[in-house]
Amino acid sequence: MTADPAGVSFGERMATVEFRVAGNAHITVDADVCASCTTRECVTACPANLFAETADGGILFNYEQCFECGTCYMVCNKEGAISWSYPQGGYGVVFRRG
Repeated sequence: MTADPAGVSFGERMATVEFRVAGNAHITVDADVCASCTTRECVTACPANLFAETADGGILFNYEQCFECGTCYMVCNKEGAISWSYPQGGYGVVFRRG
């Protein structure tokens, strides 16, 4: 993998990330609203690739390795399709110094 200007590769940087998974998702996807979506922007925009289209036309979201960046919420073109909040205290992504 290529290194960034600081000399750290993406793989090395990702090795410093820990995910403390909460029992409940901090992002929920409304399947009924998503069913009528034609752009599927959340699927293409998520930097962690956590959204996937299902065979029946729905959207599957796996919150366990979410960076909590809010990109999905910002690009979703259907009001109410994505509900986003920060994970409960002590859970979510933790960036450690390498």
